[in-house]
Amino acid sequence: KEMGVFPLLTDFSYSHLLSPIPPAGGPVVDFSYVGIDAILEQMRRKAMKQGFELNIMVVGQSGLGKSTLMNTLFKSKVSRKSVLAAAQEKIPKTIEIKSISHDIEEKGVRMKLTVIDTPGFGDQINNENCWQPIMKFINDQYEAYLQEEININRKKRIPDSRVHCCIYFIPPTGHCLRPLDVEFMRRLSKVVNIVPVIAKADTLTLEERDFFKKKIREELRANGIDVYPQKEFDEDAEDRMINEKIREMIPFAVVGSDQEYQVNGRRLLGRKTKWGTIEVENIAHCEFAYLRDLLIRTHMQNIKDITSSIHYEMYRVRRLNENNTVVAHVLVNTLATRYAHTVTPVCMCDALQFSSPSTTY
Repeated sequence: KEMGVFPLLTDFSYSHLLSPIPPAGGPVVDFSYVGIDAILEQMRRKAMKQGFELNIMVVGQSGLGKSTLMNTLFKSKVSRKSVLAAAQEKIPKTIEIKSISHDIEEKGVRMKLTVIDTPGFGDQINNENCWQPIMKFINDQYEAYLQEEININRKKRIPDSRVHCCIYFIPPTGHCLRPLDVEFMRRLSKVVNIVPVIAKADTLTLEERDFFKKKIREELRANGIDVYPQKEFDEDAEDRMINEKIREMIPFAVVGSDQEYQVNGRRLLGRKTKWGTIEVENIAHCEFAYLRDLLIRTHMQNIKDITSSIHYEMYRVRRLNENNTVVAHVLVNTLATRYAHTVTPVCMCDALQFSSPSTTY
């Protein structure tokens, strides 16, 4: 230092110069943060802008309260457009498969709800093949979606009219499933998510209800009917544990009502009898709350995912295979006709090579 030369500071570190200096009085900035978790907020904002779609079909014989249960689920009149005066208003019997859509908004979340009402299923003397119109309707929605999907100029967002869930109403007989119930669920469970419910469960005692539920589960297993949530689609151990609890409760014993009553100073949905009021959302009275949670609060997205990735995908593969088979037959017949006049037999492979590349069959 005396000679004007500064010694080399070998133990001097410059790392402190590169470290961020927190602003005075401000929060410490974490420079190791990348921001990958922000994708969740981006997805939330996009979903909020687009809104959501849910298509529910209700199937069962007349008088089981299908329309009333839909009104109870969404706490509004979503099953039928009211056309009668308020004093005379009642839910009419359905005479055809009819879709009614409503735009519902709750806390800024918009959803287009479509309720597909069915004719009085099983009301005829001869109920042979009575599930066919319902099966056709479900497949027609898959076909409409497929045609939109294979268009050259596709829409940015294809309207989704596919049936996401079918609620099947079982009469509260207390004994066993009817052959019609078994046949319908056996056929429809292959093309749509089926959630069976015991309608008007307040007509059964608790002992009758438990016996009936156990009997139905046994019959479903014996006939190989896989209702939602399907065991084979459980994604991990956590899903399996949650879904096992749901499978143990199926079918849900439900009571529907769109009438409000005053009980102990609280207004609630229920059915009033001379013995008291049956509270629809009280799990001690019925299992409506479990059904609502499954369809709306916990498994709605999963129901839609299985519809898209499993049921629709199976239909799509089958239809495309059918189209390829038809095209192949048409091509073979056309080439056979073209070379029928030739004296020398022509191999079909050679015929395919001789045909003009610009020709479309």
